[in-house]
Amino acid sequence: MDDDLGPALDAVGPRLRALRRQRETTLADLSAATGISVSTLSRLESGTRRPTLELLLPLARVHGVTLDELVDAPPTGDPRVHLRPVTQNGMIMLPLTRRSGGIQAYKIVIPPDSRRRDPDPKTHEGYEWLYVLNGRLRFILGEHDLVLSPGEAAEFDTRVPHWFGAADSEPVEFLSLFGRQGERAHLRARPKAKDAS
Repeated sequence: MDDDLGPALDAVGPRLRALRRQRETTLADLSAATGISVSTLSRLESGTRRPTLELLLPLARVHGVTLDELVDAPPTGDPRVHLRPVTQNGMIMLPLTRRSGGIQAYKIVIPPDSRRRDPDPKTHEGYEWLYVLNGRLRFILGEHDLVLSPGEAAEFDTRVPHWFGAADSEPVEFLSLFGRQGERAHLRARPKAKDAS
């Protein structure tokens, strides 16, 4: 085996585990999406099973990454960024960041009527900032039911029940910055303390 190939293949398992955890997906969910058994996925992540092309192709597709990213292939000198959209809950999510951890950036497109008309707000750990590019975004946050237009932004703690959808018969496009551990998209300025004199 090529001297460089062994360490590259050994690093695939931790990458697969990080991708799965980053997306808050269980081994059972990943198994259902790829057709790969839970035990094989577990052994791939732990490094006790060598990755093969037959295993890596469906995993790359489900995670929305390239094979090069899974095996940490050396750069080819091509400056283009090859982003792979992922469809999740009726939303098309285009990851704009390529690293795991920290604040993640996405461009999200929600086609009209792609999501149920009856909103189903969810919660999860994190903090999110969003900015509407095109269309109108229906945004439910707790007891608030809002419609955001192009140029409007919102930020919120994702532990508050929330839901997104197209507000009308047009698709909506927006940017999302998401920090899983509650990282903020920017620093907030605090008002100056009143002078006690």
